[in-house]
Amino acid sequence: MRENSLIDEFLNYLNFERHFSPHTAKCYSADLSQFCAFLSSESGDSTAARFGNGSASQDHSSGDGTDAQSATVVVQETDLRRRLLEVDVDEVRRFLAHLAKQDYSKSTTARKLATLRSFYKFCLRRSYIESNPLVSIRTPKQEKRLPKFLEIDQINRLLNTPDETTILGARDKAMFEVLYSTGIRVSELVDLNLVDVDETTQCLRVCGKGKKQRTAPVGPTALGAIDRYLHLRNTDPRSADFDKDALFVNKHGKRLSTRSVRRKLDKYLAQAGLDTSVSPHTLRHSFATHMLNNGADLRGVQELLGHQSISTTQVYTHLTSARLKSAYDEAHPRS
Repeated sequence: MRENSLIDEFLNYLNFERHFSPHTAKCYSADLSQFCAFLSSESGDSTAARFGNGSASQDHSSGDGTDAQSATVVVQETDLRRRLLEVDVDEVRRFLAHLAKQDYSKSTTARKLATLRSFYKFCLRRSYIESNPLVSIRTPKQEKRLPKFLEIDQINRLLNTPDETTILGARDKAMFEVLYSTGIRVSELVDLNLVDVDETTQCLRVCGKGKKQRTAPVGPTALGAIDRYLHLRNTDPRSADFDKDALFVNKHGKRLSTRSVRRKLDKYLAQAGLDTSVSPHTLRHSFATHMLNNGADLRGVQELLGHQSISTTQVYTHLTSARLKSAYDEAHPRS
C-alpha cells in the first residue's frame, strides 16, 4: 500500500527521531491505514481506498497517461491529508465504536488509540492542526493480567536441556542463560555484538528501546555459557565466514532473529516437559519476579529492565505480594 505523504512524514519521525523498532512502526502504519479507510467510509467516497491501492484513472489523451495518473495521485494525497487534519473528537469516538462492533479486544483498541494519539501529537507539534482531537478521549480500561513466570526449578529444567557439546546447543544454552541472568528483551539479545560482552566488569552493553544504551550485569553462569559457545564457534571450520560482529548467529553464521529464538525455546520447552506457551519474554518476567522475591529494590529492577516508568515495573509487585499473602495464610496461626 502506498502511504500518504503526511503518514510517511510521521513514520520517518518514528524511525529516525524516536528510533522506534521497524515492527512498531509497521503496526502504527497499519493502524493509520485502517483509520484512513474508516474516514473514507464516513465520507461516503473512495479517496482513501483509491489512494491505498494506487489505482488512478488515466487520461489517454496525454500519451501513456503517466502525467495524468501522477496528477490524480497528488490530488488523492492532498484530499487524504486534508481529511486527516480535519478529524474531530466525534469522528474518533465513531471510530472507536466501529472497532467495538468489529469485536476488537480492549488491548488492541488501546494500541490503535495510542497510534492516533502519537500521530496527532506529531501533527500538533508540527503546527498542522490547532488542537488535538484525542485530548478528551480516554483509553479503554483494560483487565489487569499478571505476567506469566517460571518457578526456579522450571528455569533450571529449561536451562539444563540444551546439549552443550554441540555448537548450536551451546549457543542456545548461552542465549537462555543470558535472558534469565539479565532480564533483557529478546530483541536486545539478538542485537548483542561480541564487543558488548565485558567479562572484566561482568556486564553487557545493551541497546534498548529508542536506541537507549544501558549496562546490564550478567552472572558468571551466563558468562561461562557464552565462553563455551564462543570456543565451539571459533573452532568451527566455517567460522571465518560467520558474522564478525554478532554474538549469536544461526547455523549459516548470520545474526539470529527473534523468531528463531522463539522456535528454539519452543523446542526445549517441549523437551523439558514445560508449558509450550512460554515465550522468551517469560524469562524476562521470571528474572524480575525472582529478583523482587529475593529482596531486590523496585527502582533497581526498573533500571535493570530498562523501563522508562516505575509503573511498568510495579506490575511485578502484584506477583510478589500475592506470594507473600499466600505464605502468610499458610504460616500464620490466625490468618
